[in-house]
Amino acid sequence: MEIVESILDIPVQDPPEEEFSSADLIWTKFGTVEHHDDVALIPYARVDEFIIGECSNVECPTRFHIERGRKRSMGSLKEYKSDEYLEYRLYWCSFGPENYGEGGGVLPSRRYRLNTRNRAARPQSMRGCTCHFVVKRLYARPTLALIIFNERRHINKSGFVCHGPLDKDAIGPGAKKIPYISNEIQQQTMSMIYLGIPEENVLEKHIEYVQRYGGSDATVSTLASQYVRKLGMIIKRSTHELDLDDQASIRMWAERNKKSIFFYQDTSETDPFILGIQTEWQLQQMVRFGHRSLIAADSTFGIKRLKYPLCTLLVFDSRQHALPVAWVITRSVAKPDVAKWMKALLDRARSVDPGWKINGFVIDDAAMEIDPIRQDIFALKDAFCCPILFSIWRVRGSWLRNVVKKCSNIEVQREIFKRLGEIVYSIWGGLDTSVALEELILDFVDQSAFMEYFKSTWVPKIEMWLSTIKTFPLASQEASGAIEAYHVKLKTKLFDDSHLGALQRVDWLVHKLTTELHSAYWLDRYADESDSFQHVKEEYIASTSWHRALQIPDSAVTLDDKGHLFAKVASQKDSSRTHLVWNPGSDFAFCDCAWSMQGNFCKHVIKVNMICENAKGCRPSMSFWSFREILIDLCKKPMDDSIGLDESVAWTHQMLDQIKQLVELNSSNDIGIVVNNMPLKWISKKGRTFVGIPASLPALPSDSKTITKNVQKSRKRKRLSRLR
Repeated sequence: MEIVESILDIPVQDPPEEEFSSADLIWTKFGTVEHHDDVALIPYARVDEFIIGECSNVECPTRFHIERGRKRSMGSLKEYKSDEYLEYRLYWCSFGPENYGEGGGVLPSRRYRLNTRNRAARPQSMRGCTCHFVVKRLYARPTLALIIFNERRHINKSGFVCHGPLDKDAIGPGAKKIPYISNEIQQQTMSMIYLGIPEENVLEKHIEYVQRYGGSDATVSTLASQYVRKLGMIIKRSTHELDLDDQASIRMWAERNKKSIFFYQDTSETDPFILGIQTEWQLQQMVRFGHRSLIAADSTFGIKRLKYPLCTLLVFDSRQHALPVAWVITRSVAKPDVAKWMKALLDRARSVDPGWKINGFVIDDAAMEIDPIRQDIFALKDAFCCPILFSIWRVRGSWLRNVVKKCSNIEVQREIFKRLGEIVYSIWGGLDTSVALEELILDFVDQSAFMEYFKSTWVPKIEMWLSTIKTFPLASQEASGAIEAYHVKLKTKLFDDSHLGALQRVDWLVHKLTTELHSAYWLDRYADESDSFQHVKEEYIASTSWHRALQIPDSAVTLDDKGHLFAKVASQKDSSRTHLVWNPGSDFAFCDCAWSMQGNFCKHVIKVNMICENAKGCRPSMSFWSFREILIDLCKKPMDDSIGLDESVAWTHQMLDQIKQLVELNSSNDIGIVVNNMPLKWISKKGRTFVGIPASLPALPSDSKTITKNVQKSRKRKRLSRLR
């Protein structure tokens, strides 16, 4: 077949059938001799009819799900190519991938079902089918769609038919007719069941998604209903106790869920117990949101109540909410043990993206081992090789919670918490911490309950905490609030009264994390990105105090005119109610609302601190103060150390330039102005050809037409080679 190099030479096909498939189209080889694909042009309005027809393949009935999609708005490109997309969607057969049948071995089927308990009811669903195609709505011709078929046959990587009537392993009642439930639909249904959504609502949503490409067939609806009820029964009957012995039970779980484990070390005479859990979805989120961004640790959760403390690694998603991407269950904080699971986690991320790297690691425990984070893995050491930031949310929350609990007078509560904040701020003021502590103990000697707690719990290690706060850059209130919001949600899920008897079992903790908590965060992200489940989306958006603070208007905040001793915040729900924020502008501000009284960052404190950032007479936030001290330390380099001084100045200016760009980007209402001021001009990028609006090329002599055509062909070959 002749290979076509221009889309303009490909005819548009519009089959007369109501539904049509690839067998009804004439396919054209498009590309070069080295790289080409089977393509066809059809009206964009008939894409759904093509997909339905392709799903109705008699030999391999299936469903196609959208594996990946991108979209542009009309007019967003000033210059574009003939095959540039307005909309791009990659459709993949829902029977793949997962099991590619390496070596042509026997694939899983109903004949070899295991006692999978809470697993999916159809182990043959993911058969490694490699059939997939791309639909591109053309930017230059929006009424047309270019279909690029990467693999038209429903085969696995070994070349064998892997599902349908021709697959000898697809055995079972209705196995060839039942509508396939994709991973996304299955996870959505499981998440709703785990979160306690009524079954009729779950069924309605499930059938809606199954019928998206399968039509409103009564059989499909009946089978989908059976599937939801069966899945609900499996989930309700599932139990965390695979064995009466907890250690044996967790071994069985680890053996059955190897794909969700990035590190496992059983207890022995020399090694402590370590279990690192990360599902495939969490790995995707870690690679997506963690690259060139921050990872935070919520460490030592449940150190007093659980059998083994829980450490959670978090990334900040598109809304800057903390998203759990890995759980580590262990009692050991020794450097060799921390290095083991950190290296395993890093290797797993880089197996997906070799260039994956983070810009910073946020810790919340002054005793946490930081060497494995700071050192270089390529120097045969276990590390993320990135800067360390410190979050004060734990120490702040602990102090506030115990001040409220152990002191009955609210005036005393405010003053003690303010003095504790002054002790922390004093590390940059040159004051003697020991003297400040003695004065605090003497001034509030009558508050015996709190002082006994403070002297026994914090005085022995206060120097370590203050030294850590002074040594490392401090995370912002937004990051600290996001970590705290996750911690509160975790506490609500795990420390429910109905589960208090199971706190000393590891298998129970693992079950709760991988079912209810995982489902909650999966549904939050899905609701936000798909703009569905509006109630879930609204709760997810308002789940952090920072986002709730953004909803408070500036007019609702009134600062005290005399020394800014306090601020008043009018309630948005009850106009007659006002919240008082004492010590405004400080990270140790004290609010009288119920959420703050529980030791949390409340929206009123955050909103007041936002106002105080631009108000005269208010101290800056601790994160800004820490940042300023780091810059001042860089400027204090000795003048005779010329190289060290040059490096410090260069690093400082580079950082300041980045901050200026971020400030300009956040404050600008027109992104085009910011882009035009950037030193990089996208129009000058080489290797592109354009259709529609001609590129600004220098004039060529009249006898160079042949050269121009060769250059254009060369550029087309480069472009087409990237289609795959």
